Parts: sequence; structure tokens; C-alpha cells
Amino acid sequence: MSQVSDILKFNEKFVENKEYEAYLTSRFPNKKLLIITCMDTRLVELLPKAMNFKNGDVKIIKNAGAVISQPFGSVMRSVMVALYELSAEEVIVVGHYGCGMASLNADHMIQSIKERGISDEVLSTLENSGIKLTKWLRGFDSIQEGVIQTVELIKRHPLLPPGVPVHGMIMDPATGALELVSDGYTSI
Repeated sequence: MSQVSDILKFNEKFVENKEYEAYLTSRFPNKKLLIITCMDTRLVELLPKAMNFKNGDVKIIKNAGAVISQPFGSVMRSVMVALYELSAEEVIVVGHYGCGMASLNADHMIQSIKERGISDEVLSTLENSGIKLTKWLRGFDSIQEGVIQTVELIKRHPLLPPGVPVHGMIMDPATGALELVSDGYTSI
């Protein structure tokens, strides 16, 4: 049986047994927080537990490295939606130690892309269209750098409502310990 079949089979029983009732909440975050964090598997359950969040408490955006690289890309659009439409009042960027984005090697990834069947012609077309893959696939030198750059991008965004604190934290993915690296209250 495929993973999708397993998921659908489990889901059928989940709905039938009304297990969803324990998770009912509104679309507005109870704690009025937006969290931007990494998609690392170690954080799926650990991050909410370590930060004392339950279903409905916060909005969470996950991506590789908790990085916002485009000020007018889809992640930043989601930040704006959370702040303007979904009652979020604060933003916390949470990176983590041992992040794969800190060691991401664009050349190695491009080689993997080729090995998985993407032709040199496609890569060349992208490059000729102005998409610099080595820049786009670049990670960061340190987790602190990645978190602080994302915090600063949000804070400098022309559409950020005045007075919104933007914080930066780093989590230990083994223990859940948090370190504050940028206190958003000091800059508002």
C-alpha cells in the first residue's frame, strides 16, 4: 500500500471517530503571533511544545532555513496576510542549530538536480532568463546570520505595520532550548 493510501485510510477513521474535535479552533491565532521557522522534521512537534503553543495559538510558516529571501515573494505575502487579515501582532523568526541551509552547497545541489533528470538545456534556459541558480540555491554561513537577515528584511519591509515587533530566536533541535538573538521590543 502506498503512503497516500495509508494516509487516506487513517484519515477516514480519524474523521469517523471525530478525533478532529480536539483541534477545533478559529483561523485567528489566539496568541496573536506569527512564527516563521524551518521545515526541519525535528521541529514538527518540538517547536510548538517548546514554545507552549497549542492548536489555534499561532500562525506558522515553514520553509527551508526559516529564510525570507524575496521581499515580495510568497512567504512575505503570507506574513502580510497574517498581520493584516488574521490578527497577528508579532512575528518570531525561529532558526535552529544544525540547519541544512547553513551547509547548502549550490553546486552540489545543481549536480543532484542533473542526476535526478533535469537537463543542462533546462538549467541553461533558466540561467539565460536571469535566474542565477547558484545565488537562488545559496544557504547562509551561520544560523545567526540567517535569522538576523530575515528579521531585518521583515523590519525594513515598506508594508510592515508600524509598531510590530519582529523577534529572532535559535532553537536547539535536540532539547528545544531557545536563544533570543533579536529582541523586537527594543526597536519599536
